[in-house]
Amino acid sequence: MPTSLPPREDTYFIDPEDATEMARLMLQARLISQNMGSLLPEGIELEKVHDILDMACGPGGWVLDVAYAHPQIQVTGIDLSQRMIAYASSLAWSQRRDNASFSVMNLLKPLEFPENSFDLINGRLLMSFMPRTAWAGLVQECMRILRPGGMLRLTEAEDFGITNAPAYEKLNRMMMLAMQKAGQTFSPAADTFGVMPMLGTFLRQARCTNIQQKAHIVDFSFGTEAHDDWCQNFTISFQLLQPFLLKMEVTTPAEVNHLYQQALAEMVREDFRAIWLYLSVWGQKPEE
Repeated sequence: MPTSLPPREDTYFIDPEDATEMARLMLQARLISQNMGSLLPEGIELEKVHDILDMACGPGGWVLDVAYAHPQIQVTGIDLSQRMIAYASSLAWSQRRDNASFSVMNLLKPLEFPENSFDLINGRLLMSFMPRTAWAGLVQECMRILRPGGMLRLTEAEDFGITNAPAYEKLNRMMMLAMQKAGQTFSPAADTFGVMPMLGTFLRQARCTNIQQKAHIVDFSFGTEAHDDWCQNFTISFQLLQPFLLKMEVTTPAEVNHLYQQALAEMVREDFRAIWLYLSVWGQKPEE
């Protein structure tokens, strides 16, 4: 008999149990890792890294990549979605990644790890579900479970890109307004998430040392190598976030469907121009 999933406890703007979203997250993780050029933060001393945690790991793409590249390191992924974790665990088993493991866990609650458990904690695009009031608590939890000298890296974006496409831009602004109404942005104007300027502050407030940052850019304009994959990523995103936009009452079914169809047409025009910006900030827990 089919089993029903428990009620959602998350604030993610897309259903985390959706199979289409799982496939999109696998694509997105691969694309971001390729664009960043390195799986791990610059300057990290690998000989001191034994245990890594990936927060909101989704279907486990980054965890499995790190586990493959560094078989001497134990890599753990946590996510609220039972379906994502089950899928990631099956991939780890089929790929014989004995140094990769996954657990269901809610980042908005105390993390189920003892103190001083990890040498590196990684989090990418947490803004998609993090209330602005929850960031400080999460970073403090990271400090608790990091070993002295351990590193926390956060990677976040501000929106779905900057383009010359009217319908795409309107969908983008609708999303920012919906996220503001949900209490998940820092921007007073509701035109961006407003999270990138906050990342360094989060780490400084947690008393991190050696704080560094690196900006990343993706040009997915028509004719670029990145165009097809990144447009696919954002096309699926715009489709799956429509229930959230309707729930937050920032559009109507007719309007959002019309804008979506227009955006699809815009992205395949030869004059489509688009970039996506995101920022990584990392720092170390003070040595005791």
